[in-house]
Amino acid sequence: MRLQRGDPARATVYEREPVAAALRWAEQGADLLHIVDLDGAFAGRMAQYAAVAEVVVAASRAGVACEVGGGIRDETAVTLAFATGAQRVVLGTALLADRSLAERLVLRHGSARLVAALDVRDGTAIGEGWGPSARGPALQTAVADLVAAGVATLEVTAITRDGTLAGPDFALLERVRHLAPDASLIASGGIRNAADIRALRDLGCDGAILGRAMYEGAFTLEDARAALREAV
Repeated sequence: MRLQRGDPARATVYEREPVAAALRWAEQGADLLHIVDLDGAFAGRMAQYAAVAEVVVAASRAGVACEVGGGIRDETAVTLAFATGAQRVVLGTALLADRSLAERLVLRHGSARLVAALDVRDGTAIGEGWGPSARGPALQTAVADLVAAGVATLEVTAITRDGTLAGPDFALLERVRHLAPDASLIASGGIRNAADIRALRDLGCDGAILGRAMYEGAFTLEDARAALREAV
């Protein structure tokens, strides 16, 4: 399922069997599967744990690593998420609210396995399922706090672009690249074609999360790889 701008009223169902979708992407050569418990994101707790675990196990058997997120708000939830077999765990709301949590998680699990989701609207990094009343710190403050806590991977989503195929927010991504030059920067939101992938590489992004464009056949993983092979 994909939402537009995080709005559950604007959802499109592409596949009713998540495991089947995961295996299809694995067959096409996906490097990493990004799995989000949307119900959990809105509820503030993991709500689809069994389904997420089933997808992770199936993907892992097919040789594809996974990262999971959605409703993971404390250390116990992180431990449970790793118990599915996920390679990485993605947190947003909890890390924005408590820098010490980021420090503890990096110390316990290592920076390579922890991902901070920076979901940005109007210059603010927010969580809480992106609800209209959600609040958070200014982007610059959030990035500084996460980097200081030892977080090494930032997944940045321009909320107004997410699920729209309107193109990435290059200005936002460039700003985060400037604020955190040594972090691994993963772009998300609005990616519509292989040209966007190439432009994200040239901007300095280390990866991209692909959703709607892939489900709707706008381009393939091989198209994306071909774009990356082109010279800068």
